[in-house]
Amino acid sequence: MQLLITHSSLAPSRAISLSRWQLLGMLAGVTLLFLAASGTIYHFIFLKAAREGWPVVSQIVRLVVRDEIAQRDRFMRENLDAIAQRVGDLQAKLVKLEAMGERVVGLAGVKAEELKPLKRPSGPASGPGGSGGPYVPLHSPSLTQLQAAVDSLNLAMDQNTDIFTLMESRLQESRLQALLVPSSAPVAVPVGSGFGIRPDPFTGHASLHTGLDFPAEVGTPIHAAAGGIVTMAEWHAAYGNTLEIDHGNGLVTRYAHCASFEVERGMLVKRGQLVARVGNTGRSTGPHLHFEVLVEGAPQNPARFLAAGSPAATPMKEFARRPQPASGTAAAASPSARASGSTE
Repeated sequence: MQLLITHSSLAPSRAISLSRWQLLGMLAGVTLLFLAASGTIYHFIFLKAAREGWPVVSQIVRLVVRDEIAQRDRFMRENLDAIAQRVGDLQAKLVKLEAMGERVVGLAGVKAEELKPLKRPSGPASGPGGSGGPYVPLHSPSLTQLQAAVDSLNLAMDQNTDIFTLMESRLQESRLQALLVPSSAPVAVPVGSGFGIRPDPFTGHASLHTGLDFPAEVGTPIHAAAGGIVTMAEWHAAYGNTLEIDHGNGLVTRYAHCASFEVERGMLVKRGQLVARVGNTGRSTGPHLHFEVLVEGAPQNPARFLAAGSPAATPMKEFARRPQPASGTAAAASPSARASGSTE
């Protein structure tokens, strides 16, 4: 193929010879250039016109790509509906969680006024005076509504996290206080002589037995009824080898007539720890453990503390709230501060 190029009537003509492959290459180049120009016009003009709503161009573009737009809108709607269903399920679970939290708050002993600083409005619809009504999940929500529901859900989750953290702290505090109340039997044997008035085994006269007696063989392990600090581990004329453990809040346990001690004064012991062994020392008629519970130096009935059922709950709550005793309580609770009596 030859092309003749003429500039004017006087200028000589030029002839350009093109082979078949050269011609095909030129056509391919022109085609690529046209496609690139079309793509540029489509992306930078027509799509912009469709987004911004140009009067004529936007309508033409929407007619051309309406199937694509409809498919994209349908895909977005299906995804929004799926997300809305998921948000609705989470909201329903949160309602159950809040109801459970209210019950646990009562069990943990948390007062309603303590939760007021944690209460935050859960959404724009909340206001003074409370709110309520049936739970109705969102149907075909807009993106704005869905975002508002997610924000409200996130706020409620944070609030419930704070409440459960407070309840965990209170339950842990109650557990630690319970560990300091002597509710565990020091020797795993039946009680022999109980707390109260009885005939003195030496004189036969009526006298107050200030503790519980646990008859057992010499050398039987004695375990701490609760955690605390050993404040006494020494000989006493009436009690024999005597061990005392201070549990705080004016609460002291006493273990008398021991054969030997397994701990020393000043040691920190935990509930159930081996602290001494049963003996027959002091004013005693046979091998046994004389166990006492004292509050501010006054003897109490240990059976109230050792009871496994509901009776133990009353002294636990009562003594857990007592203020810390002043210095000198241990001296008031020591055996030497009391008159020698029947401790068998």
